[in-house]
Amino acid sequence: MLTYEQARRNVMEQVAKVPAPRLLFTLSVWDALGFVLTEELKTDRKYPPFDRSTRDGYAVRSTEVSPGALLPCVGEIKAGDTVAQPLASSTCVQIMTGAAVPAGADAVMMLEHTQRDGDAVRFERAAQPGQNIVPRGSEAQRGQTVLSPGIRLGYAELALAAQIGATQLRCAAKPRVAILSTGDEVVSVEQQPGPFQIRNSNSVSLAAQVRLAGGEPVLLGNAADRLDDLREKISRGLREDVLVLSGGVSMGKYDLVETVLQGLGAEFYFDAVAIRPGKPAVFGKCGSTFVFGLPGNPVSTMVTFELFVAPALDLLSGACARELPLVQARLGASLNEKSGLTHFLPARVEWPGATPEVKALPWQGSGDIAALARANCFLVVPEHRSQVPAGETVQILLRKDVV
Repeated sequence: MLTYEQARRNVMEQVAKVPAPRLLFTLSVWDALGFVLTEELKTDRKYPPFDRSTRDGYAVRSTEVSPGALLPCVGEIKAGDTVAQPLASSTCVQIMTGAAVPAGADAVMMLEHTQRDGDAVRFERAAQPGQNIVPRGSEAQRGQTVLSPGIRLGYAELALAAQIGATQLRCAAKPRVAILSTGDEVVSVEQQPGPFQIRNSNSVSLAAQVRLAGGEPVLLGNAADRLDDLREKISRGLREDVLVLSGGVSMGKYDLVETVLQGLGAEFYFDAVAIRPGKPAVFGKCGSTFVFGLPGNPVSTMVTFELFVAPALDLLSGACARELPLVQARLGASLNEKSGLTHFLPARVEWPGATPEVKALPWQGSGDIAALARANCFLVVPEHRSQVPAGETVQILLRKDVV
């Protein structure tokens, strides 16, 4: 049985064999959040395009400013003003944050370190060359590549594209992910369940995780525990880039997913991972579609999606697979778990000081969605540990949607 690291690496190796995304299109910079860029973007001019003041104060020649120096103020420059005249010797000019520094000035003295005396300014400190000035071209030169193909566009990347005038962006289409739940006990979230039925919450969480991971969810509803219904709905899901099934992948009499997939010609790369929750996770390929069979218990579904499906969607989007958001924290209360499997326990991390502290939350197993809704991370307990004392440094997997 594979460790979760081996299984994750297996997913990335198989998906990486697929050619780069074929469907490309142009999006407005207003609409491209979360998409992957497929072109190189270069600056249209130097940035900043002028020497820029980073403070409200006075533009000066640094050699003329020492404690007690008194200089006449000959004007004012605010952000957006055209600055044509150089600063005359033995003068200063009032300047605002973001404004262009006049030629001849090589420093900006903050207002806090000056006193106005009529039309003159008295300086309380010496000035240093370059003080409070961002030089022209120090952020980027004209024609410099600032965004490369394969970058996922977040808010900073979109702001940079807008700054250089790239308002139409060539992007890769998001991978389409068919989502199918299984089980006779499952009904639509809009329905009133019977006394022994449950609503299809997995499709809701999976659709949300697909969007967070950069994919486009295609909802197929639920398949009954019958070969004909499973085969029909799975066949529909195989028209998409990825098919994610929840439930039906364990060893029970009515766990029929692998049987149906085998009948449709699927190749399996693994069908179990040494983790809890999520041990019976399945990964394979059927035709050109990657298939993930995730356990049906909701927490298991969410954990295995993050571990295995998310990196596949990164690669199918034309980006590099993002690393798992694992960080270290101090354990706030001791743990006692079964060894042999890596545990991912719903937990809450807080920052009472410089060092984060994490505690596992009480929960009733992998069907307990309420516990996970109170959590902002998973506490990772290695397979070789059964007892972990309070105060020890442990790894946590952050919930990217809430942290």
